[in-house]
Amino acid sequence: MINKKIFKLHADVCKALGHPLRIEVIDLLQDKELCFSDILAVTGGLKSNLSQHLSVMTKKNILKMKREGQCNYYSLSSDKVAQACQLMREVLIDSIKNHIDLIEKM
Repeated sequence: MINKKIFKLHADVCKALGHPLRIEVIDLLQDKELCFSDILAVTGGLKSNLSQHLSVMTKKNILKMKREGQCNYYSLSSDKVAQACQLMREVLIDSIKNHIDLIEKM
């Protein structure tokens, strides 16, 4: 029997992914590392807001952070993070297509 703690940990990671800005950051970082200021320039918004989101994802081991000079660089902790997000996007697209098909049949 699976230890139920794994389900709680899984849910915690899913919660950490539950914001559009966080998904956008994962998309940006899927094949590269970026400085905080570069992420901010692409995503827009407030520094403090982005900082909070990056902190949550770093604490949940979704992102890695390293400091070089004046900049904090962020990258994905694993390529599997981007793969998981891509898979969920495919599920979303399939769902949208099913809704469109249903509407067209009406």
